[in-house]
Amino acid sequence: MIRVLVVDDSVVVRRLIVDSLTGAAGIEVVGTAANGLLAQAKIDQLKPDAITMDIEMPQMDGIAAVRELRKRHKHIPVIMFSTLSAAGASATLEALAAGATDYVTKPSNVGSIAQSIAAVREQLVPKIHALAGRRAGGAARPGAGPAPARPGLAPPPGLRPGAPGRPGVLAGRAPAPAKAAPARPVRRGPHGRVDIIAIGSSTGGPDALTKVLQALPTDLPVPIVVTQHMPPVFTRMFAERLDRSTPLHVVEAGEGMELVPGTVYIAPGDKHLVLQRRNTATLTQLSGAPPENSCRPAVDVMFRSVASLFGASAYAAVLTGMGYDGRGGAKVLRDAGAEILAQDEASSVVWGMPGAVVGAGLADEVSPLDKIASALIQRVQVGRAPRATAVTR
Repeated sequence: MIRVLVVDDSVVVRRLIVDSLTGAAGIEVVGTAANGLLAQAKIDQLKPDAITMDIEMPQMDGIAAVRELRKRHKHIPVIMFSTLSAAGASATLEALAAGATDYVTKPSNVGSIAQSIAAVREQLVPKIHALAGRRAGGAARPGAGPAPARPGLAPPPGLRPGAPGRPGVLAGRAPAPAKAAPARPVRRGPHGRVDIIAIGSSTGGPDALTKVLQALPTDLPVPIVVTQHMPPVFTRMFAERLDRSTPLHVVEAGEGMELVPGTVYIAPGDKHLVLQRRNTATLTQLSGAPPENSCRPAVDVMFRSVASLFGASAYAAVLTGMGYDGRGGAKVLRDAGAEILAQDEASSVVWGMPGAVVGAGLADEVSPLDKIASALIQRVQVGRAPRATAVTR
């Protein structure tokens, strides 16, 4: 049974969260607290396996509470309860940087309390199982699908846990590390040169992406396209935060932007990121096509687009995340001759997405988070003059 502590200064919101978790299989709400200060004492008393945390609270807000919590409890999952606003996105990203594990968004534009409870349950229950199931000694839960890019998007039905690389291996880290199939010969472009890097990530991705991008040089000779599962507003704020904190120029992708080396393009919330060619230029294009793997933006959509334009001259990385988004696109990339790198289980917050790629035998390399930047740098140097490995600004 996963023991959950609910922290929020609003009686109404506390009740909403408690009601959304009541009756959820394998989850028990063991207590509530009205602010971060009260939560500190209750954590020691109740020993929860997971915590939901509001951001704006009196006496000690959620960000300060996370910082204090991480001094004594490094591994308790903390899921922030955020609003779909610029202020909410900024505060949530700050909380993630302080050590929060993930977030859900408060329901908006819903017609009733029952609908609000259902919307919170749909987001929160899969995340609690994925992030805290192993800590509480539970098994993977069926249906804990990809983290929705928008509130209310349910995972596809029929997921079954326990088989690495198949839908349903989503609850925290897989019971046993999946072994990569023997690497197949890779068809390379001229001189094996890489002309684009494509990265997909979800739960735990903001921190993982920050660490990877901070270790890349400002003169990186290729562009990077990224799909991180996030709702609208959050992706823009995330791109701005990365632009301030990493050597590379980082933007939220817009319609018709030309890809240039040393720039990172983040897929915007609620839009798929695809690429198109115009003469010799490669341009970004935003698509409102239906969600894939319950996600928009979806990694699979971006990977397929990269494969169609760049083929063997692409290099892809799949980082930490719930679900299996990216596995189908990785196969298309691999069939086109591109190479795939997957984050390893030990350094992933959730080994769903990279584990699915590894389990399907699509990963050329499985690497811990702190080695991924150097792997990217070494790969893009093939066919080019050596460059510096890191630049700070």
